[in-house]
Amino acid sequence: MTTPPRVRRNNSSAGPVVLDDLSKQIIEQLQHDGRMPYAAIGKAVGLSEAAVRQRVQRLQDAGVMQIVAVTDPLTLGFPRQAMIGVNCEGDLESVADELAAIEEIDYVVLTAGSFDVIVEVVCEGDGHLLEILSKIRAIPAVRATESFVYLKLRKQTYSWGTR
Repeated sequence: MTTPPRVRRNNSSAGPVVLDDLSKQIIEQLQHDGRMPYAAIGKAVGLSEAAVRQRVQRLQDAGVMQIVAVTDPLTLGFPRQAMIGVNCEGDLESVADELAAIEEIDYVVLTAGSFDVIVEVVCEGDGHLLEILSKIRAIPAVRATESFVYLKLRKQTYSWGTR
């Protein structure tokens, strides 16, 4: 009989999840190949297929991970990517909600520093980027934007939290 995964939150309700070594190893296997069979993962980490299946389900239920397909925007006809810094006034949470409702925006984060909110967009081209900027600037609380157009993606990983 295997022990259940040790997925627990620290004392703060918004704190990080603490994982045991087996859960980290399972996540690392899935980060390498998200379609890896549970039996193969089990062999790699020393658990049964059923134990791996249970752990993966618990990790997903706890919100620790998702198993998704990651696409390459360039190969799908979206050659323009940009990060947009947004300065605004008033309630930042409501501005962030309005930004998140814009379909083309796929990342919204409230920040400290030069910008109040930063968003990321993937566009069909410069004209599309201009349309998105117009939507952002139409939000009454938005005071200014600054665009950071991606020229070349050098590194992108999704391997947080296992080392």
